[in-house]
Amino acid sequence: MKIAIDAMGGDNAPQALCEGALKAANTFSDIEITLIGDEAEISKYLSGHDRIKVIHTTEVIESEDEPVRAVRRKKNASMVLMANEVKEGRADACISAGNTGALMTAGLFIVGRIDGIDRPALAPTLPTMDGKGFLFLDAGANVDAKPEHLLQYAIMGSVYAEKVRGVKNPSVGLLNVGTEDKKGNELTKQAFIKLKDSGLHFKGNVEARDLLEGAADVVVTDGFTGNVTLKTIEGTALSVFTMLKSALTSNLPSKLAAAVLKPKLKGIRSQMDYSEYGGAALFGLNAPVVKAHGSSDANAVYNAVRQTRDMISNDVSGTIRAAMAGRQNSE
Repeated sequence: MKIAIDAMGGDNAPQALCEGALKAANTFSDIEITLIGDEAEISKYLSGHDRIKVIHTTEVIESEDEPVRAVRRKKNASMVLMANEVKEGRADACISAGNTGALMTAGLFIVGRIDGIDRPALAPTLPTMDGKGFLFLDAGANVDAKPEHLLQYAIMGSVYAEKVRGVKNPSVGLLNVGTEDKKGNELTKQAFIKLKDSGLHFKGNVEARDLLEGAADVVVTDGFTGNVTLKTIEGTALSVFTMLKSALTSNLPSKLAAAVLKPKLKGIRSQMDYSEYGGAALFGLNAPVVKAHGSSDANAVYNAVRQTRDMISNDVSGTIRAAMAGRQNSE
């Protein structure tokens, strides 16, 4: 299987992308990787490997670029060339840690959307207290949504949870302000009805405070709410660990206690690090497109490649396509 990677996207490019790609190529013998970016820069971090090749370009879509304009005008940008590799069939999937909006635009305009999916969704896997994690969508691909879109998110999320994460009959929750059936605004009330009648394993409404407790295997919401929720979880986790560090280094007794607790704290931090689960997949496109976190290190890139490999192996895009076609035929 062949994976194209935007080597110039993200805060730690190209080093993290190169090192993560090399680790993945050395771990998985069935993948071939194409890195797209400045060959002179890439060569600083990449030793020769018979299953990694480089497509040279110096053009990059920057984080401050307007997504649609950048994709249309920067034809030789590493992200655009990456998406073209998928479109032309030279790659089965692609990964970027760059501009999220531009990646979504490239996914839509170049890779293309699955028939029956109105809007793709950005779907990270977030940690839970039991270590199993849950799929969360939409995390910001579309700030507005209709009830039908949330149903489509639930279908796509269920396919991924079952095929890639190995969850049998995955449960689906609808993010809401309360767990009662009649709670919420017009969007969630209408979405609740559609999800209840969908044939999916719908558990009903779930509250934000219960997400990390593993309230459901798949949780759906509109992109505005999803992005706010995601960043709240990120910010809270960072703040808690910052406060712990401050408290455990404030005096000698605290430092002694910290030395004893350090292995446990590292374990907790790793358990709550969602980069361990891979990137955020853009569901609803003709092939897997994965958004790695902008601050991804080599290990996060490796996990994104592992996740992408699993998506290809389990034909997630094809299964979503078949699921949507089946629903359209039954209507």
